[in-house]
Amino acid sequence: MATTILIVEDELIAAESIARSLRKQGYIVIARINSGEKALEQVAKNIPDLILMDIHLRGELDGIETAKRIQEQYPIPIVYITAYSDTSTIERTQETNPYGYLIKPFKPQDVINAVEKALEGNRQ
Repeated sequence: MATTILIVEDELIAAESIARSLRKQGYIVIARINSGEKALEQVAKNIPDLILMDIHLRGELDGIETAKRIQEQYPIPIVYITAYSDTSTIERTQETNPYGYLIKPFKPQDVINAVEKALEGNRQ
């Protein structure tokens, strides 16, 4: 069974680029979402195997708060996507036990590597 991935990214071009890279590797991208609220709705409908979560999103919830709410109900591994790697942001993400980070800008292979590492870590 193919692995399903939810992309939560507020930049449409970035989300499409990530989705394209993942599809080339045989992953199923179940949706590209641009807000935390929409991500919560999507996960309730269709639980993915992995979530790529931007930290800065549209709407009231940022990616970290969205991840916390998802993890209260579902044990889904989350890899953060961010242009911000400052200490306070990284410390906030630690509360959600992330499976990795993609720091913008990144290459398509970086996405694949992060996804594979997170999925492998989740199987153990």
